[in-house]
Amino acid sequence: MYILKKDANIAQVQKECPRAIEMLLDYGLNCANCFLNQFDDVEGGARLHGMTDDEIDRMVNENNVQLIKEG
Repeated sequence: MYILKKDANIAQVQKECPRAIEMLLDYGLNCANCFLNQFDDVEGGARLHGMTDDEIDRMVNENNVQLIKEG
């Protein structure tokens, strides 16, 4: 089972868990499909998209809850 962390490199997440990327895209984290994703972690990308600390924590937590449910 994959657990998403705020400091995870987005390109690495894309390789290891495409489903997590789908959910990040649902939150508007469009950098997940950007070629520059190799330079950003989840938290940094979210900040670039204007997300607050609370929004980032909620996004990561909800993503992990869904990944756990899907097994």
